[in-house]
Amino acid sequence: MGNRLSKLYTRTGDDGTSGLSGGQRIAKNHERMNAMGTVDELNSTIGMMISKLDDEELSTLMTAIQHDLFNIGGEISMPGHSFIKADKIAGLENQIDAFNGLVEPLKDFILPGGSEAAAVCHVARAIARRAERDVVTLHQAEPVC
Repeated sequence: MGNRLSKLYTRTGDDGTSGLSGGQRIAKNHERMNAMGTVDELNSTIGMMISKLDDEELSTLMTAIQHDLFNIGGEISMPGHSFIKADKIAGLENQIDAFNGLVEPLKDFILPGGSEAAAVCHVARAIARRAERDVVTLHQAEPVC
């Protein structure tokens, strides 16, 4: 696992900057902070989704993804460090392929909604897409990790 925070606030005041894991301070609206914040929002939303699930296997998988998201946040906050390895990415892609094999090919967009768990899943999906856009925006400005 990557670095974990041990306190809720830093006692450094609020001058419009936030500290990265290496001690560097950047503006709260910097592309790196936006990407970290969106990954954190996705992680929280997945936590809410897990609380609505009654499938232990899916809950376990989603909890593992939450840990991956913590590590991704760590990578974003520590330029030059990489915690997610190629085998982890391949494993997630295999899991996606397995899920895709369980359903008929999509012919139309899926209307968000359904059960409460499904609705939260749709919110998480939309946040994941925003996180991807935020990380790409950061990557276009400077190296992500």
